[in-house]
Formats: sequence, structure tokens, C-alpha cells
Amino acid sequence: MRKILIVGAGQSGLQLALGLQTQGYEVTLMSNRTADEIRSGRVMSTQCMFHTALQHERDLQLNFWESQAPRIEALGVSVAAPDSSRAIDWVGRLDGYAQSVDQRVKMAGWMETFAQRGGQLVIHGAAVSDLDFFARTYDLVMVSAGKGELVSMFGRDAARSPFTVPQRALAVAYVHGMGVRPEHPDFDAVRCNLVPGVGELFVMPTFTNSGRADILFWEGIPGGPLDAFQGIKDPSEHLALTLELMEKFTPWEYARATKVELTDAGGTLAGRYTPTVRNPVGRLPGGGLVLGVADVVVANDPITGQGSNSASKCAAAYLGSIVERGDQPFDEAWMQQTFDRYWETAQHVTKWTNAMLGVPPEHVLNLIGAGGQLQPVADRFANGFNNPADFENFFYEPDKTNAYLASVAGA
Repeated sequence: MRKILIVGAGQSGLQLALGLQTQGYEVTLMSNRTADEIRSGRVMSTQCMFHTALQHERDLQLNFWESQAPRIEALGVSVAAPDSSRAIDWVGRLDGYAQSVDQRVKMAGWMETFAQRGGQLVIHGAAVSDLDFFARTYDLVMVSAGKGELVSMFGRDAARSPFTVPQRALAVAYVHGMGVRPEHPDFDAVRCNLVPGVGELFVMPTFTNSGRADILFWEGIPGGPLDAFQGIKDPSEHLALTLELMEKFTPWEYARATKVELTDAGGTLAGRYTPTVRNPVGRLPGGGLVLGVADVVVANDPITGQGSNSASKCAAAYLGSIVERGDQPFDEAWMQQTFDRYWETAQHVTKWTNAMLGVPPEHVLNLIGAGGQLQPVADRFANGFNNPADFENFFYEPDKTNAYLASVAGA
């Protein structure tokens, strides 16, 4: 039985550990926190997982909260006009519903499941020196902890990383008491509110420790009016600022947020990071090799909501590569090939996300505007969140965008 060590107990690390477990591998998982510490700690992320990523969880029978989490059946886009009215406002229907489960709930539950199924769970913050030792005793070591010292083992891929500084300042609040959008009270949707020159507000239904909730998520252009959360330690102050900015820049969303309260004392998060693609193979001082997983090797800005989706897709791709390898060594060439298999889908996420961080060109503005008149355009854009590769066909090049819009209008 082949022995595998996974460092980091997030979406990708746990999904991979549980998947390998079902295939009969001897898996050790290292986490710097216990399940209880995760469950009662601070929120770790925003997450909205679309159909393909959710299906990877279903395939491993890990969709424990599917019946409890809200079914997100659509994705809406609003663009603020200079007077804070809505210049654009539409909703695209998803072919398969999306869902969001607070990672505190999911990671704690999955970690307990891994241990109950006989997995070796080690609660310990790993350093490079630890991995140097472990690399000699395991057939494969994978790093899925996307922050801290371990990431420094994986060199930045400059050709695939156009940014050297963070592109957005991020601020998250989990709340109860959000009202429905009066235009569509009959179904749940993720709402993407674009404020040109300022940033974006995302509102997404989720499931947390205390049940149904909503995530309010500001992405602010650094140095602008939304870049105001640094240094705020008090959760209620964080929420008050979130709402104040909503009232100013997205009053239509503020109108349904007047009665909200935080889900819990750990329901806020703020920070920023630089989107980066890294080389997948890390070298240890003793000569051993480790393989980077998910956002260790491809960290995109959350503006397109792809983080947990990419983590799920990465875990599924790596699981396939490991099982297919049989008894052959997990050498450097195999590690690179395994990453390349994941990059086939991840490259589309990176390209689209980086494009959305910039000032949209005229043809993209026309495309987003057309979603308000042409329902097929709204629906296709919404489903691109599940399959970002489709944006190659109608998003990046003016000729393709114009031809697509003409074909829809003609039909």
C-alpha cells in the first residue's frame, strides 16, 4: 500500500485525502488546527461552488450538506451608474445549481470523516524541515496549504503571473437577516455588483454553523474608497463599514440588508494577496521533491469566485493521476505532468480572472450590457462561472464577441 502525505486541510487537501482513502492508499493528513478549532474559528473564505466542482464531491459521496445549503439557481450582474442607480441589471439562469457551504462547516466535517475512516490525522503546523524528514518515509508528499513558509518552496512562474502586487482589497461578512431581491423573490442567486473604478460587491447565499446565511463580499481597488478595512479588528465595526459602503455604492443591495446581523463573532475577514502561478514541484534541502496542490500553485483573485471550484477540480485531476500511476515512482516528470493535466482547465480560470481585474474593453461592456436584452447572453455568461473555458468562444476578442451577439440577436 502506497503511503501519501498531504499537508493542508482545505478543500483540495481534504477532498484528495478522502478520495485516496477510498482507493486504498495509506494517507496521512497534516493540519495546523483541529476540527473543533476550525469549526469555532474565523471564516476562511467566500465560496460558491458550481455544478462541475459539486459533482466531484458527489462522486466521492462527500456532499454531506447538499440538502441543507441553499440551491443557487442563477447569477445576476448589476453595474452601477455614476448616480448609484443601476445602468445594467440582469439575471442568468444556471444549467445546474450552485451551492456554498461555509468552509468551517465543511472542513471540520470532512476532517472528522477522514479520521473516522482510519486516516492518520496529525495536528501540527509543518515547516520545510518537517517535510525534509517526511519525504524519506512517504511515496509522495503534497502541499495544499496555500499560505506561509511552505509556499516559498514553489517558485513564481513569471510568464503566467502578470501581477506583482494585490489587485483588490478583500472584505467579507457572513450575515443573517438578508432580504430577498424583490425582482426575483422565488429563487436564490449570486449577485455580482460592479462599481466602475471602485470595485465589486458580491452577495451569495450560504450555509453556515447557524444555518442559512448570506455572504457580503467587497473587492476594492487598492487605494480607493473600498480599501478601508485594514486595521479594523472589531467585527461589528467591520459590518457597519460594509453596510455604509453598500448604502453609498450599491443602494439596491443595501435596501435588503437593513436588518442584517453577523452570523457569529468569527464571521468577518479582510486581507489581500497577489494572484500568482507557481512552479508545481518544490525542492527540499535534502533533495526530496514535493508536489504543490490547488492555490499553492495557482492562486487567482476571488473576483470570479473560482477558488473552491479550482481546488475541487485540482483534487479530482490529481486523484486520477495518482491512481493511474499504479506502482511507478512519483518522480519529477510525473509531478509536472500531473500539474499540466490540471493546468488544462486552470489556465482558463487564470486568463478570465486576470481579464476581469482590468478595465473592461468596449466589446466586454457591450457583452455585459447585452445580457439585459438577450436572455441567452445572460445565461451563457452565468454558466461560464462553471466552465470558464467557454469564455474563449465569445469574451476576449471583439470579433468573436460581435459575431456571437449578432447570432443571438438574429435568432
